[in-house]
Amino acid sequence: MAFRLLTPALLFAGAPLLAQDTDLAKIDARISEKDRQHWAFQPVKSPAIPAVKNAAWVRNPIDAFVLVKLEPKGWQPAAPADPVVLLRRMYLDLVGLPPTPEEIAESKTAADSAFRIPHSAFEQTIEKLLASPRYGERWARHWLDVVRYAETNGYERDGAKPNVWKYRDYVIRSFNEDKPFDRFILEQLAGDELPDATAETLIATGYYRLGPWDDEPADPKTDRFDQLDDIVSTTSQAFLGLTLGCARCHHHKFDPLTQHDYYRMVAIFNPLQRPVNGRADIDQPAVPHFKSGSPEGSLPRGYFLTERSPKAPDTFLLIRGQATQPGPKVQPGLPTVLVSAQPKFLPPDEYTTRRRLTLARWIANRDNPLTARVIVNRVWQQHFGEGLVRTPNDFGIQGDRPSHPELLDWLAGWFIEHGWSIKSLHRLILASNTYQQATSIADCRLPIADSSADNRQSAINNRQLQDPENRLLWRQNLRRLDVEAIRDSVLAVSGQLNRAMYGPSVLPPMPKEVLEGNSDPKTVWKASSERDACRRTIYVHTKRSLMLPLLDTLDFCDTTRSAAKRNVTTVSPQALMLFNGEFVNEQAKYFAQRLRKEAGPDAASRVDLAFRLALCRPPSAAERERMLSFLRSDGALDEMCRVILNLNEFVYRE
Repeated sequence: MAFRLLTPALLFAGAPLLAQDTDLAKIDARISEKDRQHWAFQPVKSPAIPAVKNAAWVRNPIDAFVLVKLEPKGWQPAAPADPVVLLRRMYLDLVGLPPTPEEIAESKTAADSAFRIPHSAFEQTIEKLLASPRYGERWARHWLDVVRYAETNGYERDGAKPNVWKYRDYVIRSFNEDKPFDRFILEQLAGDELPDATAETLIATGYYRLGPWDDEPADPKTDRFDQLDDIVSTTSQAFLGLTLGCARCHHHKFDPLTQHDYYRMVAIFNPLQRPVNGRADIDQPAVPHFKSGSPEGSLPRGYFLTERSPKAPDTFLLIRGQATQPGPKVQPGLPTVLVSAQPKFLPPDEYTTRRRLTLARWIANRDNPLTARVIVNRVWQQHFGEGLVRTPNDFGIQGDRPSHPELLDWLAGWFIEHGWSIKSLHRLILASNTYQQATSIADCRLPIADSSADNRQSAINNRQLQDPENRLLWRQNLRRLDVEAIRDSVLAVSGQLNRAMYGPSVLPPMPKEVLEGNSDPKTVWKASSERDACRRTIYVHTKRSLMLPLLDTLDFCDTTRSAAKRNVTTVSPQALMLFNGEFVNEQAKYFAQRLRKEAGPDAASRVDLAFRLALCRPPSAAERERMLSFLRSDGALDEMCRVILNLNEFVYRE
């Protein structure tokens, strides 16, 4: 009797497959009611706000859901953060820039005699920051990570994506306008198929075209399915928190997602085509189909895929994911585990198949169990460093279970009821006592009976042992800033930040050593003017094969796939880059010039202003004396500035 080696590709739900399934009905029948019981596939519930003993600490329902997990352990939340520390945290979270001394003073004018800033003043600050155009520049970058945004195609030639920056600007405007997230979904997935389609909604569909693209593939058929795979994988992760891309060659090894589910989604996107001119990637007029008779030369242009006919090409399930082995024909559809029955897709109109519009409406529907959970988790992650689900792109079986499932569901339901408004979600989170806690373990509060030094240390050690990752949120998390916030903060403090918005990206100076290693060093990176190069980092050109060393060293995202969360590494090149790199050294000189101009000739005044600009606080007596001693010993002012820009306190949120 012959036996066959059982490989992971031949496993699904614990059952071996001796041959690849090709009977689509049997494949669908593999999904059981038990598969549908996974927490993320259940409808979003509306849990009751829990009752807690320390009701006085509860500022909004978030606090009740957090406190109800702490009180059974006898734990109390950390003390509130210092008011100025909290202001800096809020500024960096919402706009990615530190508050100025004037903005800090403005908040202090509302302080009471104990120098506590009232909650109403914090609320006013939140409103001010949400209304700032800087907010969209900060939060658009988080979304660009998720949708693998870059401005070139990668691979050997790494050609430019013409006018792709218009998609980046679309995202910035959408966040600044607080575009409802359900509408944001519709525009990116089906902006050309909407009844009210505009140039803006067509540019939004540039989402599909952001991934890498090989303009000289060895196997065009395989390359075509690689492009579709990129779209299926990114769409399922970004909007649904599912790794559907794992089902291209075989049924998903862990989740109840089949090959049939995967190719149903391929069938939705298969009508999309890439405009090209030979091997050159090209843009096209951003004009809705029903206005296609306009003077083309005067129309705005955009970078997006297009459907050229309302008749969809046939889609087949590929045996082992190979383009040369088509199996049974597949119709468009949705993952079986998420629907009781496949929906009826919209009929084609005279321009497109309208398959993507059917998909987009299902994803953006309030009854979808994943969409709202996934986006509120992403917003939470940016305010706390970790999401309530710590695998934000994977809500499946192998993903992390939520630390506070009732809170996640309550937030998702609240978000939907409040118009899918991300700004409203910010208001709710930042107003909570949970968000406003101090980060230091030393700020943990204990019952009076346990307040002796020995008892206190024992209790703190106990918390660290039981919850070393702070999953129960008994304090805020200490977080290093991402590279955009570090670079932008340096420019703001030095006084060189160029706040111009939108438009083509800029190219800051690239180190000579990096260019010399390129095959075309004279033309591959033509640096912008110094003034343009000082724009915010979101406007810096993102070339897949050539990244600014500062960005690369300080953990910029991987642009080849959806990046749910930035890596945070601590390696020696980061310290060398910040202390010896040309950018920080140049900005330290501008920082020193600013101090001379604004603080005058008095050394103590210069030291004081330097700390207030960079760290949002005055120096301590010991810090002031050390800096003055350095300056008295012929230390250069720009060297002092370079040291301040390299302090941990500057590159951390607090």
